[in-house]
Amino acid sequence: HVDDGRARHDDDDDDEEEVEHNLHHVMASPTAQMEALVAALQDPDTRENALLDLSKKRDMFADLAPTLWFSFGVVPALLQEIVAIYPLLNPPSLTNHASNRVCNALALLQCVASHPDTRGLFLAAHIPLFLYPFLNTVSKTRPFEYLRLTSLGVIGALVKMDDTEVINFLLSTEIIPLCLRTMELGSELSKTVATFIVQKILSDEVGLSYICATAERCYAVGTVLGGMVTQLAEQPSVRLLKHIIRCYLRLSDNPRARECLRQCFPDQLRDPAFTAYLKDDVATQKWLVQLLMQLN
Repeated sequence: HVDDGRARHDDDDDDEEEVEHNLHHVMASPTAQMEALVAALQDPDTRENALLDLSKKRDMFADLAPTLWFSFGVVPALLQEIVAIYPLLNPPSLTNHASNRVCNALALLQCVASHPDTRGLFLAAHIPLFLYPFLNTVSKTRPFEYLRLTSLGVIGALVKMDDTEVINFLLSTEIIPLCLRTMELGSELSKTVATFIVQKILSDEVGLSYICATAERCYAVGTVLGGMVTQLAEQPSVRLLKHIIRCYLRLSDNPRARECLRQCFPDQLRDPAFTAYLKDDVATQKWLVQLLMQLN
């Protein structure tokens, strides 16, 4: 009889598991699926899997950003994920697993940063400041490189919106030195995103005025851009060179920056042999010709 009872109990457990399994697959709608995953972020035991699922499926859910922001306890949970790895930054001891997990949290914050209904709230809460320690790291191992790249992705999502409020916030929190550091030390992809951020900051009048306010700032940006061009002689990258030329072209709109650039402009950009690999990129070729004309 005891054995029969156990068998029945096991059958009941199997039935419950099957019901749960079926429910998981036939949830009423993507919205219900999203809400269940967001709720799972609140529980430390279910958070890791929920982070992974949501970061993979985030493009499926149109209202994910407001749901994340306005759901009780979810943003603190994401910030908890970020703060938890600060001790692993120095000395550098970040594992692939820890890096992947925090990058899933960062992917959700990027979603919040991109959405028009939550971007202003995201900035007002100064959330980007939690990412700055990651941009300050110098280790070139894969976990750190992935961490920097994903953090830059959040800042890149903010600047894509061409919003002066965003530019003011980033400038007031000293993002430029952090971007310049990545432009010097990062992988080709990280350098490209960091240079894109600087390009977007420069494209705003407030950003151009800030960088050109002193000769030191102009020279710091010009020197890093020049160093990247020199490195591209060994490892060409059209997408990175395109953003570098856009930065130079925008700087050349300012008289002080023009003078500065004439002193630290890389010879490679005047060398047809170096710029030959731009032959398929007509727009960038045009920007380069315009730049050389502005610098005489």
